[in-house]
Amino acid sequence: MNKHILIIRLSSFGDVTMTVPVVGALRLNYPKLKITILVPEPFAPLFNQIPQVDFLYFEQTNKSFLGLLKLSRKIVKINPDFIIDLHNVLRTKFLVFFLKSIKKNKLKYYKLNKGRKEKKELIKGIKKEQLKSMHQRYADVFSQININLDLKEFKFYHKLNIKPKKYDFDSEKKLLGIAPFAKHKCKEYSIKNILKLVDLISQEINILIFGDQNNTTKIKSIIKGKSNVFDASSGFTLEEEMEIISNLDLMISMDSANGHIASLFGIKVLTIWGATHPFTGYGPFKQPEKNSITPNLRNYPNLPVTIYGSACPEKYLDVINTIEPEKIAKRINEII
Repeated sequence: MNKHILIIRLSSFGDVTMTVPVVGALRLNYPKLKITILVPEPFAPLFNQIPQVDFLYFEQTNKSFLGLLKLSRKIVKINPDFIIDLHNVLRTKFLVFFLKSIKKNKLKYYKLNKGRKEKKELIKGIKKEQLKSMHQRYADVFSQININLDLKEFKFYHKLNIKPKKYDFDSEKKLLGIAPFAKHKCKEYSIKNILKLVDLISQEINILIFGDQNNTTKIKSIIKGKSNVFDASSGFTLEEEMEIISNLDLMISMDSANGHIASLFGIKVLTIWGATHPFTGYGPFKQPEKNSITPNLRNYPNLPVTIYGSACPEKYLDVINTIEPEKIAKRINEII
């Protein structure tokens, strides 16, 4: 296919990361296809091992009504043959409205089926079963233009060299990443439990704590006085974090972005779930079911009670911390 596809995914970090295997499989199977991705510029490095990908950046100024109109004009200038909307939110609907008015309705536009009905049934307890993965939902959009993607064909990213900069850990030792933080409280393991977990891990393993600038104080409290625990985020660019993640032996992540990044490199990912659940389809790419640790469903049969972590019932805000650190440590020892 010698066409031009514009792929839209405006947020969030983890969701953009989940599109990478889809774009990778697309590029592998259609080497002549021109691919442009509309994402915020800080997320572009996520695609840096996929060749011949162009970008159109979604900026802060594009969030307004007028900003979306200006963005639509930029899209018209690059003249894509197809627009694939992997977000399907109000903002992209307005963007498409402007595009249709400019293109006189001659717009080949295809959008994501988010599976809202199935997700609602899952939350309400009507059907408690594994939903289709978001990776596959993204891939399915392309079938509307007769592009059928097999995600098994995605080539894991190759391991990167860690450039000597400002880290103190020994990269020759086993490296365990822990990303305990999340946007929503019900998806975040407590500092108390993280400290217990760290104490259960062998001193021979270097533990790297991942977070963002909002977690600096919490990270300092975790690494304080620990000779084998290090900050792997503060002052690092996304590219540098990806270099470090590619060298991990294991990543422990909440239902959040770092687990998705590690999975791109074929790194084993152990995910810890609270009010959300792997049934929702948001688990890291190609990870076995046994690497998802959930609260005891006999004690909390209504799980999951939220898809994204927002609008979480009060009594489920801390359910993630009913998972004992010893249970996580046991699985760590089985893996590494």
